[in-house]
Amino acid sequence: METDDKTGTVTRRAAVAGALAAAPAVAWSHNASEDLAKLDATATAKAIADKHITAAEAVEGAIRRAEALQPKLNFLVAADFDRALDKAKRGQLSGPFAGVPFLVKDLDDYVGLPTRSGTRATLGAKPAASQSAYMDCFDRAGLVVIGKSATPEYGYLPTTEPLAFGPTRNPWDPSRSSGGSSGGAASATAAHVVPFAHASDGGGSIRIPSSNCGLFGVKPSRKRMVKGDRVEDPIGISVMHCTARTVRDSATLFALTERQGPDAVFAPVGHVTGPSKRRLRVGLVTKSAAGLPADPEVEALILAQAKLLRELGHQVVETAWPVDGAQFIHDFLLYWAAGAAKSAQEIGQALGHAPDATVLEPFSLGMAGMVAQSKPGELGAASQRLVQAIGAYAAWFKDLDVVLSPVLRTPPPPLGFVSGDVAFPTLVERLTAYVGYTPLHNVAGAPSMSVPAGLAKGGLPVGAQYAAKAGDERTLFELAYELEAAHPWRGLIPPIHG
Repeated sequence: METDDKTGTVTRRAAVAGALAAAPAVAWSHNASEDLAKLDATATAKAIADKHITAAEAVEGAIRRAEALQPKLNFLVAADFDRALDKAKRGQLSGPFAGVPFLVKDLDDYVGLPTRSGTRATLGAKPAASQSAYMDCFDRAGLVVIGKSATPEYGYLPTTEPLAFGPTRNPWDPSRSSGGSSGGAASATAAHVVPFAHASDGGGSIRIPSSNCGLFGVKPSRKRMVKGDRVEDPIGISVMHCTARTVRDSATLFALTERQGPDAVFAPVGHVTGPSKRRLRVGLVTKSAAGLPADPEVEALILAQAKLLRELGHQVVETAWPVDGAQFIHDFLLYWAAGAAKSAQEIGQALGHAPDATVLEPFSLGMAGMVAQSKPGELGAASQRLVQAIGAYAAWFKDLDVVLSPVLRTPPPPLGFVSGDVAFPTLVERLTAYVGYTPLHNVAGAPSMSVPAGLAKGGLPVGAQYAAKAGDERTLFELAYELEAAHPWRGLIPPIHG
């Protein structure tokens, strides 16, 4: 089991705490409750440290917002309100985010709460008795977990509509998808229930919900962060971080949870606090990896981002995906399906019989069947081609610093469009058309981020994706600070919010 290097932890916590202490003071109005809901995590921590509010007041405010909005949005699958409030009232919290309310995604163990993974197969799960070193980072930072956020079954889909818990709704339009698999985290963050929330990304699962809910979301490089409790697959496509409303919250949490010491694969990024003067060479691609054009509204917002970059002094050039898109999408889906097949096998062993539609969703069963019906050696060949894609991605950045693209082909789709109960062949076809911009970065082990690009007609958020070479999160954070200042998105508040 990985343990955090004590010296590194103390050093980075001190550096982050110093930066947070220097944050601007909060101007409080007559309506302190409304002020508190608007604060990001950095400002909330400062308000507590400056004794404008107590940690208990910050946590109680989040609980009240959660109670009010859960019936409308359904972002929560396990509440931990009493324990969270007791923790805040004891006054023993320390760390840069001491007293800030938080949610943990329900794919990972957190002591005292059950892990349901969005599935009926875990009905009756007992509270976790242990947690990973990554979860320990949240506790050391002083975050107060008020519950666990919703996810689709085992995080498989780019929407959060599990049959076990019902659909999570988008606060911009409750008839629309909040995205997935970190859809509960994004819905709660966008609705100002919590200032930010734990999320993970195995094929777009931070960036997709961030795009759909008008948030900032970074997918880190492979092996960048402190280890979680999930077993890494051969390529290691899943990584963890958060959904956030501000760049500084994401950057600060990143600095507190990246690997330090002898097991660090990359030199630590540290706490990025602002933009760089460096001008970048940015590649632009608007079609998906499968060669499909983006929705005209999405394309227009991405081209507006390219125009903004040029106005800021960056060079923007057209580029093309470095892989055979159709083959890559097929290989990725088969590789993804292999994980579902393994889960189905483990569930079957526990049940004593093969799982059926009363236990797993049609999409999960369809993926398991896809692997069972594949030709001998097909999965191995797909995996080998995915490994080759890692090198192709790295070569893509020989003359580029960043690549700009949409996150998704369309604005948030209606609930039910890509849910797990859609007929498997139809759903695969829809997924191929809908999600074609995000999976390559997971295979490549490279960082990418969703930055709010604006609103489409009907008031639905659209995100712009920026990607960099493996290990180059610093460039993304610095660019994000610059974009946040040039094209502010904090004023974009959904109709449904705390």
